[in-house]
Amino acid sequence: EVGEPFKEEKAIAKYLRFNCPTKSTNMMGHRVDYFIASKAVDCLLDSKWAKAKKGEEALFTTRESVVDYCNRLLKKQFFHRALKVMKMKPDKDMKKEKEKGKAESGKEEEKKSKKESGKDEKTKKEKEKEKKKDGEKEECKKDETPGTPKKKETKRKFKLEPHEDQVFLDGNEVYVWIYDPVHFKTFAMGLVLVIAVIAATLFPLWPAEMRVGVYYLSVGAGCFVASILLLAVARCILFLIIWLITGGRHHFWFLPNLTADVGFIDSFRPLYTHEYKGPKADLKKEEKSESKKQQKYDSEEKSDSEKKEEDDGKTEATRNLGTDGSGGERHSDTDSDRREDDRSQHSSGNGNDFEMITKEELEQQTDEGDCEEEEEEDSESRPSHEKS
Repeated sequence: EVGEPFKEEKAIAKYLRFNCPTKSTNMMGHRVDYFIASKAVDCLLDSKWAKAKKGEEALFTTRESVVDYCNRLLKKQFFHRALKVMKMKPDKDMKKEKEKGKAESGKEEEKKSKKESGKDEKTKKEKEKEKKKDGEKEECKKDETPGTPKKKETKRKFKLEPHEDQVFLDGNEVYVWIYDPVHFKTFAMGLVLVIAVIAATLFPLWPAEMRVGVYYLSVGAGCFVASILLLAVARCILFLIIWLITGGRHHFWFLPNLTADVGFIDSFRPLYTHEYKGPKADLKKEEKSESKKQQKYDSEEKSDSEKKEEDDGKTEATRNLGTDGSGGERHSDTDSDRREDDRSQHSSGNGNDFEMITKEELEQQTDEGDCEEEEEEDSESRPSHEKS
């Protein structure tokens, strides 16, 4: 004999009904909700009944205690055990699959006969197969890359049937809910709806000020809705007028998102949109493409010029290395000259008579010596003439 459930059992069953994850399916021609036993055990172990209160022990301490309590709930007919039965394909679909298999086998035999007929056909087909394999590999790589959506796996359909052994077991067993309490939200929404209907029917009994306020509110709401409808019609008329006058070149939309599936504020932004679809737009596109091509060519030319400059720099560097050697010799010559000058100055400072004389000084000295000799000859010749 099954007695009536206690308040605690109802509370636990209600908590489990609204917090344990459930799914819906068909059973015996009816739509039912079901849950999995392991998830129900986990849900109850995380509940307030699994925590000890002051002076009391926790109701659920282990998974076995939860299983025992769920067996009590099952006996009180809060839920019952069900069996998954996979749906078999009908005979028509099986026959179609067999026919397809026969047709494919016939095609394969024809292909084999064609392969035996010529070697050229074999090579072509092998190439095609290789191409197909490469394409499949690329598709697999695309599927493996992160961010790409994976193909949905086909789920096998099943239906539920009542199980003969009505026992609660911890695992992947399926249990169908019989207990279906009313949620608090649905109860509150229904209560508010009932109150609103009663208040609307008692509108003549309202105070005069409330009736006038509701009247103005209703008129304002009606005007707002009418203005939105008029705007939607007017924007279409404006678009058609501009489109006809310009011959389809200008597309002007006033409040383009007014009728779009967006929020209330987003439906009024942007204020307008304008698009020009004419020959100039095509020319602009062509100019843009040409400019992009020119930029590419310029960048290529720049890269070539940079390469040439690098080669020239290398050649100049090699030349500079060559000139550095000759320069070193020249520097050595000048250094030797300086050393000799220093030696000459040092010798003059010590009182030596030897001094370095340039070519110009030698020539001046020789010229002076010649002039003195001429004067002496003249002096000698004069007295002899005088004597005579």
